Amino acid sequence: MNRHRFLARFFALSVSLLLLAACGNNPPKQAALPSSATVLALGDSLTQGVGAGQGQDYPSQLAQITGWKIINGGVSGDTSAQALVRLPELLKQKPDLVLVGIGGNDFLRRLPEDQTRANISQIISTTQAENIPVVLIAVPQLSVGALFGNLSDSPIYQDLAKQHQVPLLEETWAEILGDNSLKSDQIHANAQGYRRFAEKMAAFLQHEGFR
Repeated sequence: MNRHRFLARFFALSVSLLLLAACGNNPPKQAALPSSATVLALGDSLTQGVGAGQGQDYPSQLAQITGWKIINGGVSGDTSAQALVRLPELLKQKPDLVLVGIGGNDFLRRLPEDQTRANISQIISTTQAENIPVVLIAVPQLSVGALFGNLSDSPIYQDLAKQHQVPLLEETWAEILGDNSLKSDQIHANAQGYRRFAEKMAAFLQHEGFR
């Protein structure tokens, strides 16, 4: 074998090994849910669908996209503490996946951040203790920029996702609630906004391997 051919083969082998190593560093995909899956969407008014008509909330629109049964566990005005109290009863419905989007009312009421963090952490832990996977949904925080439509997620969601090793859907509500054409008021989406959220959630769930 001449020197040039040897070097070419050595280079090809090296690249292959590097690619295999890179693939090994990727986090494992989630287990795909069956077509008959039940999914719980836990949250507040953004989950309930305030600002849109019946059947236009994001859980209903996500059900249309995925074919799954989506339980709308959203209650307008709920804080993270109230959602935590409601969770055990909702888990009796044996969901295959729980989508957790809570904390906005904590921020609006300026509740202590450590309490909000602890409550959401307990929501995730309680769900995981039932061997149910969780997807965490980041919620925008209060800021001066928010007054001008420049929203950004609270950093507590990245911390919690890392702590509990759960997928995090980021910057989606921030994007929607920063677009006047997708809002019914300053803090709620309209039907188009909830549709956009459902589409982005469906794509995210597919990327993560749930679909």
